[in-house]
Amino acid sequence: MIRKIILNYKFNDKSYLYKTFVNFLLKNEKFFEILKSYDTIIPVPISQKRRKERGYNQSELIAKEIAKAIGNHYNNQCLYKTRNIIEQSKLKKEERQKNIRGVYELRNQKLLQDKKILLIDDIYTTGSTVNECARMLEQAQPKFIGVFTLAKD
Repeated sequence: MIRKIILNYKFNDKSYLYKTFVNFLLKNEKFFEILKSYDTIIPVPISQKRRKERGYNQSELIAKEIAKAIGNHYNNQCLYKTRNIIEQSKLKKEERQKNIRGVYELRNQKLLQDKKILLIDDIYTTGSTVNECARMLEQAQPKFIGVFTLAKD
């Protein structure tokens, strides 16, 4: 049931569900305290083409709402997806790693240096996407990179 809700959120124009996810997460005091320990929150970016098709970046909505709720810095000015690729959900593990390689670009690195970064994505399947994003973020020499996803598939 949860998988169906998350997929509806991501693919079926149910963007309003992000508030439900975030409200549920923030009710857990321990999790809330962990979130507050990060300096900046960064969503996994999507391509401009995908944003136009979908109308929103599902990870960005969650990241913004979490940052707002905990009074933390939200940053979508450093990590960019530079080209559209075949959707990861349509590929096998080995294909995903090859497909995602080199599609992200890091800008404004100084904003992330010595920061504790929380990278937010919606679904963790093979880790290819968050691993590639983290690899790019490491160029900024942060103190730490944590990853949060709504679900593991």
